[in-house]
Amino acid sequence: MKRKTCNFRTLAVMLAVFSSVAAMGQNQQQKNKETDWLKDFTSRITLNGYAQGGWSYQNPNGKATNSYNLKRTLLWAKARITDRWSFMFMHDFSSVVQEYYTDYRISNDNSLTVRLGQFKHSYSMENPLSPTQLELIDVYSQAVLYLAGEGPDPLNGVNYGRDMGLDIYGDLFNGFLHYDLALMSGQGINRKDQNNQKDFIAKLEVRPMPGLRFVASGYLGTGCAVGTAAWNPDIKVGDNYKRNRYSVGAEYKSAPYSPAKYKEARPLSVRAEWLGGEDGEVGSRGGYVTTSIPVVDALDIVASGETFDRNTKVDGWDQTNLTLGLQYWFYKKCRVQLQYTRCLCGENISSKDYDWLQAQVQVAF
Repeated sequence: MKRKTCNFRTLAVMLAVFSSVAAMGQNQQQKNKETDWLKDFTSRITLNGYAQGGWSYQNPNGKATNSYNLKRTLLWAKARITDRWSFMFMHDFSSVVQEYYTDYRISNDNSLTVRLGQFKHSYSMENPLSPTQLELIDVYSQAVLYLAGEGPDPLNGVNYGRDMGLDIYGDLFNGFLHYDLALMSGQGINRKDQNNQKDFIAKLEVRPMPGLRFVASGYLGTGCAVGTAAWNPDIKVGDNYKRNRYSVGAEYKSAPYSPAKYKEARPLSVRAEWLGGEDGEVGSRGGYVTTSIPVVDALDIVASGETFDRNTKVDGWDQTNLTLGLQYWFYKKCRVQLQYTRCLCGENISSKDYDWLQAQVQVAF
């Protein structure tokens, strides 16, 4: 009787042990599945961001002003849904939501991709580029600020070079040729279209050798005015008006930027572009030449000359800016910038010739 009782106890203990081992195995499998799912999910999401802030001094019309500023604080997330399909969302915490779009690569190579949503359009060379890469503290030339909608355009508002629409783009012949064709709302970001007409943008890049590209882009559209401009008094709020643009340019970089390392690349770069456009019956035109020259360690010299005439039919609406400065890269995509600009203004510009001194810190990841 004692032997049977002992056997039953032994059997019970063994069953309990086996049950515990089995349960532990199932729990471990469940944890492994959860860990694998979480690892896969996090591997498909990338977060990036940057902030740019600094100090500015100006003396327009002999009146000196200076102020601190926080220009941009952007954060964006990109989700790689599949190897062909992705989604991007970008918000500027110092202003508004900037971008939200999805990309789908149709071809097996990079020759055909479709983009749908709100994004930076491809008109001009500078507009698609990130402010973290561009050389000037004020980022874009006057012509790009106005004609691409990056800056103050009283007729169409400030849209940060972005719009809602559909874009088809790709690289052909092993990257020798890049094309971009877009059908856009034309009303800018976070704003419903005010007319039934869509704007068409086309861009073509030829890349004959590494670092060198020749670019032409065009914009055909119809705007709906949200404001008025002193240099274009015939267009009133709510008017539909012709809004066409063109640009031609070239750029050379001695080395490409890697996605996360600007300091390590630090190429010698030269970029030049000529742009023009029409808003109703008023034409505008301008251009720029900008260069960055590595000097020593992580220090670069930056120089730029740019001009823009808001109304080519009436004298006095032109402004020329001449800039010289230094920038020091202290970590990957982080830098300190100091620049002096002499602004030469036409007689109809509200300010006479003045000096502009700027300092800025950029932190990016």
